[in-house]
Amino acid sequence: MRLAVDAMGGDHGPEPVVSGVLSALETDEDLSVVLVGDQDQIEPHLDATASVLDRISFNHTVEIVGMDESPAKAMRNKPEASTFRCWDLLSAGDVEGVISAGNTGAVVAGALMSRRFLPGIKKPAIAVTVPSPVGWSVLLDVGANVNPRPSHLFNFGLMGLIYAKQMLGQDNPSIGLLNIGTEEAKGNDLAKETIHLFNQSPLRDQFHGNVEGRDIFRGVVDVIVCEGFVGNIVLKCCEGMVDFLMEAAGQELLCTLRDERELGRQALSKLHRRYHHSEVGGAPLLGIDGVCMICHGASDARAIRNALGAAKQFRVVNKMISQEMEHTRNCSKVEAEASA
Repeated sequence: MRLAVDAMGGDHGPEPVVSGVLSALETDEDLSVVLVGDQDQIEPHLDATASVLDRISFNHTVEIVGMDESPAKAMRNKPEASTFRCWDLLSAGDVEGVISAGNTGAVVAGALMSRRFLPGIKKPAIAVTVPSPVGWSVLLDVGANVNPRPSHLFNFGLMGLIYAKQMLGQDNPSIGLLNIGTEEAKGNDLAKETIHLFNQSPLRDQFHGNVEGRDIFRGVVDVIVCEGFVGNIVLKCCEGMVDFLMEAAGQELLCTLRDERELGRQALSKLHRRYHHSEVGGAPLLGIDGVCMICHGASDARAIRNALGAAKQFRVVNKMISQEMEHTRNCSKVEAEASA
């Protein structure tokens, strides 16, 4: 698999990106990478003795989208930026996927500009996994679409369903719509119309109905659907809460321990690593005809390595999404004809 990696994206420059790429290539012999960005800044971080250099090529550009830049302005003023150049390579068929830890809005804007969507998908969605007492669930969208239509949310649910089956091992995953209450009459027009779509669709048996924010980590459903504006706020709140609780719990716990203090510190460190974003590597942008992994801006080499490793698995997810979209359309046509 050949991937375009935005070497200039992220908070720490090309060093952790290049280090993660080298580690991923050493792990997977079938992987090759195009490092996109300023070659003069990238090359010093390459180990000249590495055995994987023959699977690395460059696509040179000096333009970079800053983390605080407007994606729309960047597209107009910096069309050759490394983030957008990655999408150019995907559109041309030179690579099968895009990996970036850069400006999330710019990554999504590049996807929208490329128009490389799977059949039946009009808007992509960023998906993240969240832990629960019974395993893992998937939450989407967490930032790609702030003004979606009910049909878009319905498709998010379908894509999340495939994600839960293929990536989380759920045999019969359930879908919930994130809302302000569990009653069907709750929510704004977007929520009510989306509920109607699910209830009238072939996915109605897997649609649980509304779920509340406190249900996300309870494992009430396997797929939680929401618009990107709400999803991104939820995601950032959860990140902040985890950091706060880990620090507060660590202080309280370690202050009460004496001989076991080091064991307590190790247990907390292990728990933090288990749920840290670097273990997953990145969040997939589902709905793209190709693979896109959006990494955290603070990604280290381990996160980049894991993102490249996860990218290969999403080729199967894309194939299944296309098949499920076709199946859903056919079922809807049959039901419409039967009721006519």
